[in-house]
Amino acid sequence: MLPPETIADLYRTACLTELDALKVGNVHAYAAGHRMQVADFVRSAEVSAPGLAMAGAGIGARVLAGVAATREAVGQNTNLGILLLCAPLARAAETGRPLEEVLASVVSADARDVFAAIRLASPGGLGRAERYDVTTDAEPPPLSHAMAEAAPRDRIARAYVTGFADITGIGLPALAEARALGLDAAWTASAVHLAYLAAVPDSHVLRKHGSEVADAVRESASALRERIDWTARPVAQLLVHDAQLKDRGINPGTSADFTVATLFWRHLVDEGAAFV
Repeated sequence: MLPPETIADLYRTACLTELDALKVGNVHAYAAGHRMQVADFVRSAEVSAPGLAMAGAGIGARVLAGVAATREAVGQNTNLGILLLCAPLARAAETGRPLEEVLASVVSADARDVFAAIRLASPGGLGRAERYDVTTDAEPPPLSHAMAEAAPRDRIARAYVTGFADITGIGLPALAEARALGLDAAWTASAVHLAYLAAVPDSHVLRKHGSEVADAVRESASALRERIDWTARPVAQLLVHDAQLKDRGINPGTSADFTVATLFWRHLVDEGAAFV
């Protein structure tokens, strides 16, 4: 079991490392984008860490506290997906319980808090759902039901019903491969991000641009990943792809969210957390 202050520190480290990484299409230290700056995300990481690591809090309370603090500090949604993915990991690390048990033991307050956090963050491309619409003030369903309903169209919701299978199946193997190449933390994060972008259609791209564009972005990322030599620190090569996506208003935010969560998972385990 890890203390809240350690969890908060590791969360901040994961967020800041992800910002140092050249993640094509996203905001990063090499280039801004989508009317957002790196400073917005740095501030968001700082102010959301206490809520994310709040002692004894449930998943929903952690997400809502982080989103509320972020909204007050930067006035926009910079980390809803990050908090949704990291909150269960933080609770598992603090309690020493398996992640699947933490995900299975959510209560009604978790759903109310998560729905409130989503409304407060007002993520782009959210739209409306026929069932379990988060934009209403109606009493939400059990969180597990809501996530299962959204899972076919949203990878973060899918994580809640698959035991975070994308992290164990995509992110952690890519992280291990990058570390084996001797890459530093930022370039390791770049490699993890491109692995996600190449493996599955990004949910944020899918919501805003549709399946045809999302599939094309994945295919392009897969081709790029096949020819990348990470040991050469390919800044120019990645920046070309980065500019192409940003010129089209394409922001693969879900891949960036999963990158942070993957780094956070690895940091927690390296620090001694045993939730898998």
